[in-house]
Amino acid sequence: MVSLSGLAIFGLTLVSRVSATILQNGQVREVNFPDTRVDPSAHSFKTYPPNATEISYKGRWDSQYVSWWSAPGIKFGYTGQTVAISFGNLTDDGVLVGYRIGGLDWIFTNITAGGTHLLVSPETPGSGETGPINPWTFEMRVSNWAYGVQIDAVHVADGEKLVKIPEFGRRIEVIGDSLASGMYATYEGLSSWGYGLGAGLGNTEFAVTAYPGICVADQDCWGNPRGQVHQWFYTADTSYRASVIHGENPEPWDFKKQPAADIVVINIGTNDRNEANNVSTEAYIDAYTKVIQGIHGKWPKAQVVVMSLWLGFYQSGNTYFPEASQGWVKEIYQMVEWFNSDAYLRNPIIYDGVTKKTSNTGKKAKPFVHYFNTTGIMQHNDIGPQWHPTDVGAIKVASHLQQFIRMKFDWDFYATGPEVFHETLYWNDETNY
Repeated sequence: MVSLSGLAIFGLTLVSRVSATILQNGQVREVNFPDTRVDPSAHSFKTYPPNATEISYKGRWDSQYVSWWSAPGIKFGYTGQTVAISFGNLTDDGVLVGYRIGGLDWIFTNITAGGTHLLVSPETPGSGETGPINPWTFEMRVSNWAYGVQIDAVHVADGEKLVKIPEFGRRIEVIGDSLASGMYATYEGLSSWGYGLGAGLGNTEFAVTAYPGICVADQDCWGNPRGQVHQWFYTADTSYRASVIHGENPEPWDFKKQPAADIVVINIGTNDRNEANNVSTEAYIDAYTKVIQGIHGKWPKAQVVVMSLWLGFYQSGNTYFPEASQGWVKEIYQMVEWFNSDAYLRNPIIYDGVTKKTSNTGKKAKPFVHYFNTTGIMQHNDIGPQWHPTDVGAIKVASHLQQFIRMKFDWDFYATGPEVFHETLYWNDETNY
């Protein structure tokens, strides 16, 4: 059994931790995660605090070095053959993280709150390999969207050091809900199309600001108290642990903490569309519009990609068809057209999370909102039994988005071999059948 996410009804947020089994076409996948916890007093470490400049934080982390949203991580270079991390008490006990050296395969381990974990040693695969990535780099990502870790300290062997790794020159952000955050995928955030898009492009910094069950409209949806039209402006997500850690004083996200995103991809509305949440078309489009205006206000040069929604498939006779109403198709397209209209571009509006105001510079702004049609990318067997993309479905979405971005924005692909999705090497070893 593996500590992944709780098995919740579609759209619901997690309320308690349970063990879940990874299934591949209905068959159980065997997983053996190493127990990496150690007694730090038994080791001779050189220790760095969580605010060390050598440590690069990926995604959103708060002022207490607690991680939020989907697939947040840290990355740094190091000398020697030892890396250990001490985790604070605000870590969710048992949370699964993936870590690796350079571009090698991910290794997974369950983290203990308040514990120290030895993640790299001379016995770690790839620890003794030299080049072409120099210095050795260490990367860690939180797999689950509902849980997080708190970094208390990073350790290397006595006499060794951490090395600051320059950040890549281009950045992408994904805004969404459970479909982007990896709910029900095998390794959740690390199997999501949101993560796969950013990591698969290569040489790209990325963040996945997505959480299951959340609407774009600012209302309660499946236990999420606020919608993305509000929450995107804050550091933490809408989880229960956020209310415990931050209480009634949530931290606004400091958009100057990291360079502006060059491209923002948005896929949201499945929860708004669900009749249980009772979101009107007007409320949905109004909130979605404000999110785009907020992006334009915080990152004036960012290009925004709006994805059409998908709501699954149904069997009709001897084949399958997508659901008749895939979710505000006409309204989403009209919203994109409005943003690119001459009337809007001559008097663009920005939103700061509270108020809207016209940003009239006297010049016509350039079109910055683009429409990505998801129709035909996934088929019925790319959607799992719990209505979310399978690992293969996520790979297809990420791959098509990559090609769209390459053609639309002339972005080259730079990933040339490092593993992106873990344990998706499926093949048949029988040649005669």
